[in-house]
Amino acid sequence: MSVFVLGFSVIHLVTLFSSCSLALNEDGLTLLEIKSTLNDSRNVLGNWLDTDESPCKWTGISCHPNDQRVSSINLPYMQLGGIISPSIGKLSRLQRLALHQNSLHGIIPNEITNCTELRAVYLRANYLQGGIPSDIGNLSHLTILDLSSNMLKGAIPSSIGRLTHLRHLNFSTNFFSGEIPDFGALSTFGNDSFIGNLDLCGRQVHKPCRTSMGFPAVLPHAASDEAAVPTKRSSHYIKGVLIGIMATMALTLAVLLAFLWICLLSKKERAAKKYTEVKKQVDQEASTKLITFHGDLPYPSCEIIEKLESLDEEDVVGSGGFGTVYRMVMNDCGTFAVKRIDRSREGSDQVFERELEILGSIKHINLVNLRGYCRLPMAKLLIYDYLAMGSLDDILHEHVQEQPLNWSARLSIALGSARGLAYLHHDCSPKIVHRDIKSSNILLDENLEPHVSDFGLAKLLVDEDAHVTTVVAGTFGYLAPEYLQSGRATEKSDVYSFGVLLLELVTGKRPTDPAFVKRGLNVVGWLNTLLRENRLDDVVDKRCKDADMETVEAILEIAARCTDANPDDRPTMNQVLQLLEQEVMSPCPSDFYESHSDYS
Repeated sequence: MSVFVLGFSVIHLVTLFSSCSLALNEDGLTLLEIKSTLNDSRNVLGNWLDTDESPCKWTGISCHPNDQRVSSINLPYMQLGGIISPSIGKLSRLQRLALHQNSLHGIIPNEITNCTELRAVYLRANYLQGGIPSDIGNLSHLTILDLSSNMLKGAIPSSIGRLTHLRHLNFSTNFFSGEIPDFGALSTFGNDSFIGNLDLCGRQVHKPCRTSMGFPAVLPHAASDEAAVPTKRSSHYIKGVLIGIMATMALTLAVLLAFLWICLLSKKERAAKKYTEVKKQVDQEASTKLITFHGDLPYPSCEIIEKLESLDEEDVVGSGGFGTVYRMVMNDCGTFAVKRIDRSREGSDQVFERELEILGSIKHINLVNLRGYCRLPMAKLLIYDYLAMGSLDDILHEHVQEQPLNWSARLSIALGSARGLAYLHHDCSPKIVHRDIKSSNILLDENLEPHVSDFGLAKLLVDEDAHVTTVVAGTFGYLAPEYLQSGRATEKSDVYSFGVLLLELVTGKRPTDPAFVKRGLNVVGWLNTLLRENRLDDVVDKRCKDADMETVEAILEIAARCTDANPDDRPTMNQVLQLLEQEVMSPCPSDFYESHSDYS
């Protein structure tokens, strides 16, 4: 009997020891707490089980190899709902949080500031509300912070200025308000990081801040305290001074009331209209009409129309697929690009109206911003932001004597261009096919931030399964094989063109470069030939001295997938964007996220 009891005790101890050794670690339990606040309609987190010893093989999770602590949560495009649990603050070794392009709501929990090793935070394109945690400046290692396209409001925390490693900031398309602090890291970002927040002001958005009464936020100081001490005067003099003071106060009050009344009227007017329309009679049969979108042209209509009417050949900066492009300089030196649409061109009226309808509603940091349009008696004009650096084609191929683009700049251009194109494909409703992705349609600002331009050929895909256009447009060398054969453009033909653009950035060669055209190849065939011969060094642009070969191989792999001969085997632009973010923007090594590269 004692032997039986002893044996039973040994079995019990072994079982207890085994169950303890397989217990889920602390980070795993925290992730289960986070999962409990999410709405996982597609069951993508189905393998997050409390019976596992470690969460490191769970969907979207990566760990530090030495201590099995969670280093990355990578769950974009998963259709996740619910809220971000405050428990996330327990993941003290977390370095990357990527929950973009989901349907999350609620607030950004303050506890996230306890994750002091965070380097990259992607929360864009959700439905997050509330403000940015005020202690976000505690995340001293943060290099990427993307909170764009949410419903966030309130002030921009000044603590962000302390983030000395911050290289990418995007707060666009929210409801932030107040003055943007102008110091530290916040002083290094411009209007593109804050676009779409109409109530923000400050140097970065070129909008002076004002008090509630309409005065500048910084008022003059009193000359001195001494001036406030009255001296002895006669009683008549004192009475006169008092009367003068009272009269001045009454006048000041009247002026303030007038300012307040004007402010109230203008606020009501802004709320009632999405854009402002002004008309100017030219003669009895024709008129000039100016429409500005979202109040984006802060000039008197008469000045805008005068500048538009005075454009001539000296102001021409280029010629697009649907008309001539001019440079327009306002009286305060503000500069805009104007595309003139020839009214006599067949079908141009319809194209113009389509561009107006589409572009007037689209705002994105990596798309060229349409400010307005003007109808003159003899022409129609589109008014865009003017991008001083010109096109990627100019930088890569025309200005060869100038400083060539380094590898980091090329990667940044690829990533930004992908963001713009993915927005057109996946975030616009109806979705938009560009049809003419090429280096000359990628415009660069003074910071070399890319902006996808020329939506004159864009078609709206009302039926997701329908091929909607049968007129081949675009540029030879960038066009997908099936588009050339059938004349039918889809998102996948845009993906092919983007793949060619990636090859152009790596090689520094146009798709029609004589080096391979003479051999009967296009850039894709030329590249495949060199790779088969193991001549990777010959692929990279010789002017790009700092190219990292590991990243080059990753970009070429993405380009190869984009230019697959079978459109069905090409990734979507959202998938391309995710792959680029992992390879280019991640502060961790690329193989760190290798297991997550196939997310859709």
